[in-house]
Amino acid sequence: MTDALSKALSEVIDPATGHSLGAAGRVGGLDLRDGVATIVLRPGPQGEDITALRAAVASALEGREGVTRTRVIIETQLSGGAKPKPKPAAPARAPARRIIAVASGKGGVGKSTVAANLAGACVKLGLKTGLMDADIYGPSAPRIFGLSDAPGLRKTDAGIEPLEAHGVKLVSMGFLVGERDPVVWRGPMVTGAIRQFLNEVNWGDLDVLIIDMPPGTGDAQLAIAQGTPISGVVIVSTPQTLALDDARKAVALFDRTEIPILGIIENMSFFLCPPCGEGTEIFGRGGARAEADLIGGPFLGEIPLHPELREASDAGRLVASGDGPVAKAFLRAAEAMLLNVDAAHRPAPDIVFVS
Repeated sequence: MTDALSKALSEVIDPATGHSLGAAGRVGGLDLRDGVATIVLRPGPQGEDITALRAAVASALEGREGVTRTRVIIETQLSGGAKPKPKPAAPARAPARRIIAVASGKGGVGKSTVAANLAGACVKLGLKTGLMDADIYGPSAPRIFGLSDAPGLRKTDAGIEPLEAHGVKLVSMGFLVGERDPVVWRGPMVTGAIRQFLNEVNWGDLDVLIIDMPPGTGDAQLAIAQGTPISGVVIVSTPQTLALDDARKAVALFDRTEIPILGIIENMSFFLCPPCGEGTEIFGRGGARAEADLIGGPFLGEIPLHPELREASDAGRLVASGDGPVAKAFLRAAEAMLLNVDAAHRPAPDIVFVS
């Protein structure tokens, strides 16, 4: 079935050039899942009529066996070179005055939990806040925000409409696939989906957009760093050396793309005993603070390991919305992060990434 769809897709005539997509070498990928055909097209001529192209693809594929809807992702050309620089974005297209990316260099350090609760803390500070879950393979936002059973994202004339929970506007691949369904996509399809989240979501008038970065330092991370005007990045790590080794790689990626490091957050810094309030340093303590000193960046604070944080995340609540010791730790970290964003004085619009 996919072979037949690929053939039909390759024969679609590009309205901008009059040539078939196959002859122009523009077909980058095709995936069919639950009736939705996701098509990735390589960059075309500047100024092409994207609406007409999408309509031509939909006309060729929709109604064929197994296809009920099409989703077209058009890649953006990345600049080459040993030291890539972020492409400037037009201020009118910026989704927020500040864009905050949360990154880690590796999985398993609680990056998504930190990103979600930083967003919740920003809402608590009175800011209009959005969160883009850019972890295409392992989206966590639906679970953390209590939207696992959400009906999905819809598209209007204004763009993709984000969902909302706890005062935060959200987009995530988790709203487009089943809870147990893996996303089996190659790199171009992943970067295309990320760019669609960045450029086609109707965020409205946000003060802060936090981007929950995917773990690692590959194509997806580079697509975000190059395709978005970023004010800075916050790195999340646990105290132990193994986690800090990977956090350094994330720092190096943003250094190469000339994005300032806003600071480092040490997650799971110590176990905070609920009955007695005493701290126990299970994974060691202070490693992230020492790393911040080493790179000459700010240390944004320690987030303790506490049963309340796990319980809230599993139940779809943000602990940062409460008033306990963990909530206060997130609030202090968010305040420090925002101060450092505003102090960076990068050209508008300001954008922040938390790693």
